[in-house]
Amino acid sequence: MTRDLDRSSPAGQAGIAPSIRDLRPRQGRSHVRGDPFMPLWNKTIPELLAETVEQAGDSDAAIFTAEQLRWSWRDLANVADQLASGLLALGLRRGDRVGVCSPNRPEWVALQFASARIGAILVAINPAYRLEELEFALNKVGVKALLVAERFKSSDYVAMMRQLAPELDSAPPGELNASRLPELKICIRTGKESTAGMYRYDDVLKMGGQTGRHELDRHSDRLDPDDPINIQFTSGTTGAPKGATLTHVNIVNNGRFVASTIRLGRDDRLCIPVPLYHCFGMVMGVLGCSSVGACMVFPGEGFDARSTLDALSTERCTALYAVPTMFVAMMEQLDEIPIDLTSLRTGIMAGAPCPIEIMRRVIGDMNMAEVTIAYGMTETSPVSFQSHVDDPIDKRVSTVGRVHPHVEVKIIDASGAIVPVGVQGELCTRGYSVMHGYWDDVGATSASIDESGWMHSGDLAAIDDNGFCAITGRVKDMIIRGGENIFPREIEEFLFSHPAIREVQVFGVPDMRFGEEVCAWIVLKDGQDATAESIRDFCRGRIAHYKIPKHVRFKSELPLTVTGKPKKFVMRDQMIKELDP
Repeated sequence: MTRDLDRSSPAGQAGIAPSIRDLRPRQGRSHVRGDPFMPLWNKTIPELLAETVEQAGDSDAAIFTAEQLRWSWRDLANVADQLASGLLALGLRRGDRVGVCSPNRPEWVALQFASARIGAILVAINPAYRLEELEFALNKVGVKALLVAERFKSSDYVAMMRQLAPELDSAPPGELNASRLPELKICIRTGKESTAGMYRYDDVLKMGGQTGRHELDRHSDRLDPDDPINIQFTSGTTGAPKGATLTHVNIVNNGRFVASTIRLGRDDRLCIPVPLYHCFGMVMGVLGCSSVGACMVFPGEGFDARSTLDALSTERCTALYAVPTMFVAMMEQLDEIPIDLTSLRTGIMAGAPCPIEIMRRVIGDMNMAEVTIAYGMTETSPVSFQSHVDDPIDKRVSTVGRVHPHVEVKIIDASGAIVPVGVQGELCTRGYSVMHGYWDDVGATSASIDESGWMHSGDLAAIDDNGFCAITGRVKDMIIRGGENIFPREIEEFLFSHPAIREVQVFGVPDMRFGEEVCAWIVLKDGQDATAESIRDFCRGRIAHYKIPKHVRFKSELPLTVTGKPKKFVMRDQMIKELDP
């Protein structure tokens, strides 16, 4: 095992923040490179966990408040080894795909490390999926074994599996042969009850029998840090999800760089209400904490504003990860019931664009003076840019920070040429963080990663003279109205300054005269009122006439992915139907 730096305290992370000069664009071109000198770890996930246990074995590793369960790092490693032994006993081996469909629960975290221990590829499945989506995901990547929670909210996962695979009723556990799920052989369910054709999670923990640590080490020692170890399905905001395939090197290093940038250390306690099935939870959260020995606090199976605030206060959390909509919900709770958040100092707001007013309230009302913004995509493990805790406030509220270590980014125009500093274009990323590819989809992979290794994000961005990056929208979201290029993010930021508006999304809809027209969907703050005409009056004389929304609709909520990203294609489709009945 290698030890590239002292991970016992934030002081050991001093190399994470090179001078601003080092991260500036060169020769006036929008092309930046991250710190190349901080060591890039060539480690597997099992090596990472083993080192953390060695250095911080008796320290708190994970606290699950709903289950009233607390693990030290040694406890976590022991549970993961038990489960890994059980997976071996079931016949699972390196390269097999092991799926997990569950909210944030202890079994999820245990499986993340157990599957990596034997080299099985963990497939993270969105627990909000319904039958067709679950069937698609399992078959797309050939899941051989699946761990399912019993149920969560309106989803009964056991019932869903029995509907997809009625053959479970007559199949011995581990010997499933389902016509709709031909690759799936093993189903494991959580909870105390038994289900025909399925193993109970607790029983799998006991199945390893005499498999000792030496045998597990033999499997782990065969692993290559460049092996695929995780499949993350893209959010599906632009169509059918694709399986982004990530390696140990991808996610071990990205989690570590994220945690180090917010100066997370062994004494920190990070609250993680974001979902584990997404990179925000399992990479930035679990692996980030593992890289520095910080404690993970899970305030519940899914996000609940009050439960999260209670966990922040009770567990004296020092850091918090959340998407903007979560922060909004928590601040609404704080307006009603003040809660002691004096232990907080840092965290990350990511997953969706951050309105400036929300960031200012997070800093002022939630005591998160060192909160940062992170930007990236599943396909880049995920983070490429992140602000630093000591960056000027204006940069932390208006940009996504500067480029991460060992990451190279360029901004290009439609011809592929790098644009000058300050000019908007498509953001492309290259380096260790770029995914292995989309599972079993060579066409989609080659369409996203060019021959030179650049991952084309589809995001519009601009980089300033000091290397700070601002995300300005999506290439496909750009509205072309009568020859004018309109970027929705600019209008959204303006509308957020309206005192009655809580949430807003702007997108284009077809128009016979201008080609496209601007449409705004708005969620008002509680107790506030507005009309479409009053919104347009607010815009007149303050933004260009062609940017003023022709269509304004008021909604009780906006369609979002679980990670808070707006589903603009859903809004657009609904609006087109409404305008053309």
